[in-house]
Amino acid sequence: MADLGRAALLLALGLALYAAIAGSFAAHRGRRRLHESARNALLGTFAATAVAALVLLNAFRTRDFSFTYVADHSSRKLPFPYSFTAFWGGQEGSLLLWLLVLTGLGSVAVLLNKALIRQLLPWTVPVLGGVAAFFAIVLTFVASPFARAVAPADGSGLTPSLQNPYMMIHPPLLYLGYVGMTIPFAFAAGALLSGRTDERWIVATRRWTLLAWTALGIGILLGAKWAYEEVGWGGYYGWDPVENAALMPWLASTAFLHSVMVQEKKNMLRVWNAVLVSLAFCLSLFGTFLTRSGVLSSIHSFAQSSIGPWFLGFICVAAAFSTALIFWRLPLLRARTRLESLASREAAFLYNNLLLVAFALTVLWGVAFPLLSEAVRGERITVGPPYFDFFLRVFGLPLLLLMGIGPLVAWRRSSLRALGASLLWPAVVAVVAGAGLIALGAGSNLGGLVAYTFSVFVLAAIVLEFTRGTRARKALGERTWFGAFSSLVGRNRRRYGGYVVHAAIVLLAVGVAGGAYGATKVQHLKPGDSMTIRGYRLDYLGAVERKGPNDLEERARLAVSHGNERVGTIMAGKNQYPAEGQVSNEVAIHTDWLRAQDLFVIGDQFNKDGSVVLKVLVNPLVPLVWLAGLVFLFGALIAMWPDAREQRRLARRTEPIPAAT
Repeated sequence: MADLGRAALLLALGLALYAAIAGSFAAHRGRRRLHESARNALLGTFAATAVAALVLLNAFRTRDFSFTYVADHSSRKLPFPYSFTAFWGGQEGSLLLWLLVLTGLGSVAVLLNKALIRQLLPWTVPVLGGVAAFFAIVLTFVASPFARAVAPADGSGLTPSLQNPYMMIHPPLLYLGYVGMTIPFAFAAGALLSGRTDERWIVATRRWTLLAWTALGIGILLGAKWAYEEVGWGGYYGWDPVENAALMPWLASTAFLHSVMVQEKKNMLRVWNAVLVSLAFCLSLFGTFLTRSGVLSSIHSFAQSSIGPWFLGFICVAAAFSTALIFWRLPLLRARTRLESLASREAAFLYNNLLLVAFALTVLWGVAFPLLSEAVRGERITVGPPYFDFFLRVFGLPLLLLMGIGPLVAWRRSSLRALGASLLWPAVVAVVAGAGLIALGAGSNLGGLVAYTFSVFVLAAIVLEFTRGTRARKALGERTWFGAFSSLVGRNRRRYGGYVVHAAIVLLAVGVAGGAYGATKVQHLKPGDSMTIRGYRLDYLGAVERKGPNDLEERARLAVSHGNERVGTIMAGKNQYPAEGQVSNEVAIHTDWLRAQDLFVIGDQFNKDGSVVLKVLVNPLVPLVWLAGLVFLFGALIAMWPDAREQRRLARRTEPIPAAT
């Protein structure tokens, strides 16, 4: 079976190289049949990669420890579901998943747009083939998942932190996001190479970009949820390098999604769009590099390995290729339409781009600075959370305000009087809310107060937009208010789905700002002792031990009450994993949705006399962070669903246009 897996990867490599080389020759010479052959080779690459993936999955299913990768990431006692998630629990398997998703998405994108690619963008196939060939080379010659050795009696097991339900979906979603960015990049590169820089490549890849962007966003939030429950430190985002690696392409793709609307509407920002889609792709590769090279310390990263230089080299090639393409086609990308006013929706999108890209590059600098300081001075200087928190406020608060202002500003130009009239009611609501928060004592933290006030402003602007639109649809003849609302959203799903996503970002901002108002307490307790924090009382009932499928569990039993109300019994403690030789924190979390806060309990230390040391936190508004994820997904699905006007654009997208010479 290992030989079959290796043969499948070799075949995938050959087919990917053929798609890249033959596809390039076909695009250059206009050879239609050769183009079809290169396209079929790309489809064959997916089939061959799928065979290799099935071989590895079968090895995990049968616990075939003669596969070195299986022996290193599985064991006989590993629970059944995790024996499959171990597929991406290590370096080689995760790279195989990368290639599988890449060739799968690329094949579907090419099939759905074959007329567009054949007639206008033939360079798309060789670009996809080139990216796939790189990953196939790494899997075949550098980090093969099909290495063999004498089978041990049992495997080493899976890292305990990965034995969590969130790890069954979090990594695949991130890979879907990372790999998904390759699709719009390939179409953009195909457009630049073909000299066809109008918006058709954007229309063809809009939903692919939305899919990748949504997957990255949900993946980041699921990773935060995993860190909150599994790592056991009381937070959910610590500005870890690998966490930042996922955030950076999400920020760049967020700017891209906003910017393309200006190109479609006003034929502007074409240079921006080419830069942003290339930046998002390169940052996705950089995230993969950080995770797999081991150059930075992270709980998410793999061990030091030999593939780091390969990825760094490929990132340099991709960046140089993108830069050269953009400079080559700069005369075609320059817009003939000029920005008419700084008080316009086009200008608001431009400000949005500047802030998002500045934030992404600031995060990139913070991630790369330890590497640069070590290379230049021989000393690794780490950039901590205060650096990122500062720039989150510097760029995040203006971005939050722009989310409320942008939808209310007219295209082309808006008079100050008209703009003031549009902003009046949201501003009044925000000021009243801010005054109320100060009266309630929330003014002690200026950053939190500003975030809450801006959040209210954005929500008021969103409600105003929905209200105006629904009223207009009702005036045009809709019989019911619900019908008018449904018609409003149905006729422009991308716009109103975007407003729902904005509401999700507001919930996220409120939840994150709530961290400034939390409380923490550490106390040593003997059985029968109690402790209090923020109105909660925790009575320690004693410690219990039990045996799990592949671990030994120790828990502190705690009776929890709030005021005179009995909340229930919770248990916090630790798991010992003999096969893996590791210990994990198993926290207890009680979510109070009425008060929008979490009671978070960590069993820090268990003593032989039965006493424990507990670290207890009250985390205000954290539930809103997870609620924001659901609202974000709902809004993204609305935006992804095509409306009638988009269908008409898709029908016209393969009409011939003059190509550049």
